[in-house]
Amino acid sequence: MRVAVGSTNPVKVRAVRNVMRELFREVKVRGVDVGPELPPQPIGRTSVIRGAITRAKRALASGDFDLGVGIEAGLERVAQARSGYVDVQWCAVADRRGRVTLGHGAGFEYPRAVVEAVLKEGLEVGRVMEELTGIKRIGRRMGAIGYLSKGRLDRLRLTEQAVLMAMLPRLNPELYELGGTEGRPPESFSAV
Repeated sequence: MRVAVGSTNPVKVRAVRNVMRELFREVKVRGVDVGPELPPQPIGRTSVIRGAITRAKRALASGDFDLGVGIEAGLERVAQARSGYVDVQWCAVADRRGRVTLGHGAGFEYPRAVVEAVLKEGLEVGRVMEELTGIKRIGRRMGAIGYLSKGRLDRLRLTEQAVLMAMLPRLNPELYELGGTEGRPPESFSAV
């Protein structure tokens, strides 16, 4: 199985590699640059999901791969949240038959000041969190979730959740009416 990740972020690539190694006997995972046209900070569920799907399809089209994986985090409006928004990381997995499966990880709130800086000043969450924490390139390390949870959950494990959730239909193609076996782990896969 050859898998392309629509990102060169080492956390995203490692998360995909970790999940895929649990599912496939032999797998090669490579991060690919999918271009700068994607919005740096998607806001709204539709925009975040569109970003994940675009990344997955571009990754798949970038070479001789069986699956393309796109991971995109962004702010989703939730009126009941103190800040009015929740960060949710979405994962899309695309295959050569044109099928796309989706999943997301746990959602969490940012402090109100972070959300306001993103919405009013147009900054990326990662940049705001770097300024707040003093941790350079926080998004390529523990992520904001690592800092906010005081190390109880880091970005790697959060991303793995999203990847695994997007693979559920491929683990159970008969239940999800996927048909065919492309992108499906062999029957003797190790359970995650």
